[in-house]
Formats: sequence, structure tokens, C-alpha cells
Amino acid sequence: MHTDAWTSTGPNTVSDLVTAAGTDHVRLVYDYLDAGDLDACGSLLHDHVELELPGAPTARGRTAVLRAHRDHTGPRTRHEIDRVVAHDRSVVAAGRRITPGACLRFVDLFHIAEDGMVKSCTRYYHTEP
Repeated sequence: MHTDAWTSTGPNTVSDLVTAAGTDHVRLVYDYLDAGDLDACGSLLHDHVELELPGAPTARGRTAVLRAHRDHTGPRTRHEIDRVVAHDRSVVAAGRRITPGACLRFVDLFHIAEDGMVKSCTRYYHTEP
């Protein structure tokens, strides 16, 4: 019996395909941010994207999210991703945000929209208790 990947309830469900596309988009978000290519980064974001960064109000919409990223990371920030875990349109990325003279561990929790675009991101930083 032939099973179409778009209607299957097995491992190749639509949700799995959307999650896989979203995972690729998440990895590219970091690459584009590090390269300073905000237009390319914006192309991966859902129209109604939201970004929550510690100590800042929630940014809503592509323009506000890109501005918040730019203001938060600065021009010489690099992200080193250690681990990415994805399931059911959620992606968790753990790594380090490296700036001149500083390295800060973080975890980002992404939600992926039905079209595979990044719908939201909440960032958490490792801090001393």
C-alpha cells in the first residue's frame, strides 16, 4: 500500500515536514544575524512574529523583531549553537552568544508557524544563582 507523506500518520507527517523546515530556518536565522543580513533574516520570519528577550518588552512584527535583534546583539556578535532539538513545530537551540570580551550561554525556544516560518522566539540566558 502506498502512503502519501502529506496524509500519513507515520514519521513523515505534515507536522514533521513543517518542523524540519522550521529547524532549517532557525539555523539560518543565526547565520544571517551573525552576517548582519537582516533582510535575509526577515525572510524567515512569520508576518506576526514575536521575540521575547530578557529585560526588554516583547517585539511584535518583522520590523520590530529585527530592530530588537540588532539592538540586542550589536554588529560583532556571533552565535555558536551546541544543540538543536525539534518536535511538533517547536525548536530549542542552546549555545553561546559571543561578543568581544564576553561569552554568554543561552537557550532559545522557537515556535514554528504552519508555513514553516519562525513565529516566535523566547530567549533565556544562563546566570549565576
